[in-house]
Amino acid sequence: MGITGKYPIVKNVFEYGLIIALAIVMAFNYQLFIVENHYAPAGLNGVATMIQYKTGFSIGYFSLIVNIPLCIIAFFTVAKKYAVRTFCFVACYSVAYIILGNMDISGFKYYANGQNLIFPVILSGIVSGAIYGILFSIQSSTGGTDVISKFVSVKKPEMNFFWVTFSLNLAVAVASFFVYARTDENGKTVYDYLPVCLCVMYCFISSFVGNYFLKGTKKAYEFTVITTHPEEIADRVKTELKHSCTKLTAVGSYTGEKKDILLCVINKHQIYDFKKILSEYDNTFGFSEIVTETYGNFKRIK
Repeated sequence: MGITGKYPIVKNVFEYGLIIALAIVMAFNYQLFIVENHYAPAGLNGVATMIQYKTGFSIGYFSLIVNIPLCIIAFFTVAKKYAVRTFCFVACYSVAYIILGNMDISGFKYYANGQNLIFPVILSGIVSGAIYGILFSIQSSTGGTDVISKFVSVKKPEMNFFWVTFSLNLAVAVASFFVYARTDENGKTVYDYLPVCLCVMYCFISSFVGNYFLKGTKKAYEFTVITTHPEEIADRVKTELKHSCTKLTAVGSYTGEKKDILLCVINKHQIYDFKKILSEYDNTFGFSEIVTETYGNFKRIK
């Protein structure tokens, strides 16, 4: 058990420090890669980006105005811890964004100038996705659409959280088609699907990266082994692979005989060794499944 597990106060301080750091990174992400390239990212921050583009009203102020009531509602209807941590992120993000807006950081901004816009979208999507995933893993969020989706999923559990988020982001993408329309030399309004495509791409990249961070990197393989040598196999798995097995007793439907079943979760690089162990015993066969998320101590491995 790590120090944060032994001392809850230390864990809370660490997590709030992490939230503040991520909020500052998100502010840089918007200032450096998003705002200057005229496309709307996902959620209410996408709405804020379009409002700033059309009116000049700062994303930072808009984020505070919208998220304060959302966090208050979430505090009483969703979860107090989630609401407080989300507000912490929103407040720090808004302040950091406003401060950066008053600083000269033009030398660090990615000005695509309408060319190769895919690159700032990729960069911003990866950064945002990582932030989303980390925040969700510590019971927080970036506010806006995340809070709305969370509220809907609590009040209407039958409505899938990700479908609600997708619907809200789709509305942002459609709106960007009209917001980023330009006027040509003849005074005619010209609509362009590029901002819509960039918004969709941003949503996809950030969702993909966010899910990767949320699920973690502890992908493993679960083996189900039916054998007449359960003790020998379990002992070798323990001594050679540093993993334990769970032993179950089952009855075969064809013969009616009792069989022993071993359940074992191992790491990917141990598959060959595990199969080699099974191949040395008769009356033994098994099958495996990919486990996309595991919990526990996997430090002592071969």
